[in-house]
Amino acid sequence: MLRYTDLGSALPRLVFSHVALLMIVRQFLHRIRTASAGSRADATGALIRAYLFSGLSPDDRAAAEGAMLMLLDDPSPLVRRALAEGLADSPHAPPTVIHALANDQPEIATVVLEHSALFIDADLVEIVARGDTFAQAAIARRVRLPRAVAAAIAEVGSAEACLTLIENPDADVAQFSIDRIAERFGTLAAIRESLLSRIDLPASTRQALVSKLSEALAVFVTARQWLQPDRAQRVIKEACEKAAVTISSEVPSEARALIRHLRVTSQLTVGLILRALLSGNIVLFEEALAELSELPLIRVQGIVHDRGASSFRALYEKASLPASAYPAFREAVGALREANYTGEFGGSSRLKRRMIERVLNGCEQAELGEIEPLLMLLRRFATEAAREEARLYCDEIVAEDTVMLDADDGPRDYGHDDYVYQVDSSGDYLRQDYIRQEHVRQDYRRAAA
Repeated sequence: MLRYTDLGSALPRLVFSHVALLMIVRQFLHRIRTASAGSRADATGALIRAYLFSGLSPDDRAAAEGAMLMLLDDPSPLVRRALAEGLADSPHAPPTVIHALANDQPEIATVVLEHSALFIDADLVEIVARGDTFAQAAIARRVRLPRAVAAAIAEVGSAEACLTLIENPDADVAQFSIDRIAERFGTLAAIRESLLSRIDLPASTRQALVSKLSEALAVFVTARQWLQPDRAQRVIKEACEKAAVTISSEVPSEARALIRHLRVTSQLTVGLILRALLSGNIVLFEEALAELSELPLIRVQGIVHDRGASSFRALYEKASLPASAYPAFREAVGALREANYTGEFGGSSRLKRRMIERVLNGCEQAELGEIEPLLMLLRRFATEAAREEARLYCDEIVAEDTVMLDADDGPRDYGHDDYVYQVDSSGDYLRQDYIRQEHVRQDYRRAAA
């Protein structure tokens, strides 16, 4: 029970006693009419503690609840916030008071919306639908946020609320909600970086974020008149295709889902499929053929690796790929089969370079006309491959020089099979693929010649 002590000009401080709470509540209601806001807030906290922890009788609890309902109309936010902070974490708080506080001004409502366990999923979804950014963000911070509420935030929530949601480790966020956030706010750097940092982010969503970023960059460079719109679109298209091949190579188990995403979004082009093949990403190439031809993957794999040309031609036509591009795929698949049987190509970079050279040589012997756009595409691939190998070569030369300059006594080489281990003065091992490095140097010299 409670009694008043230290009567003075300010509101008396509430302390525990055996005096009937009903009388104390009456005195409380009289005193708060003339007390300061700070004193009223202190008294509100004491009243809440008595309500939650004193084991009151039903009559006493009813009296205390009546006093708290009256405090909802207090003109000072200090008092109402004290009420919210005192009740937010308790499952035994009066539901009527909690729901009333949820409709108060943002700095008060967010306290109960974030912490109170008295809200059901329907209550939270309705509050999210109102569109208040502060309320949405507070709900997104809740511990063990249900999937249904997370879906509502992803669908209609503000950018701030969605960012808070994906940064909440306790939220149960479905994959379709992640995709929806990426679709709505993928152009915002903070949300994009937060999504990409998730270890459970699927390849299809990563590709969608790349597309969003590319679109934003294209709009920016064209608005600044740095690039013509048609050239900007071509650049971002090639960048998205290159990103798709790279993402698929990192998570080959998600290649089919990525292919389906690309197909739905009209990004599964002949150029992308050919790039995957010429880059040595056979998994993505086979999954694309299986998706387009609607044949089992194991059958597609058997046809691709079979030396029979007629079976691959039939598969190619069933996938509804353009006939003008068939010579390039025929030559590339032939190079792939030679690589599998003879081990001619070593590493993804070598495989891409030699395959492009073989495809170009084969296609240049064909008649021009419809195949001319294909030759232009292959030449761009060849240029890109040569530039990547040149960059690799230069980076390795700079790395070698840096190691030699940093070593006190110079690096010491220890040969081991096909590799060279260079040991600097600190004893750290710098492993380099000697055979691959020599091949890159030779290719670069031939290209320069």
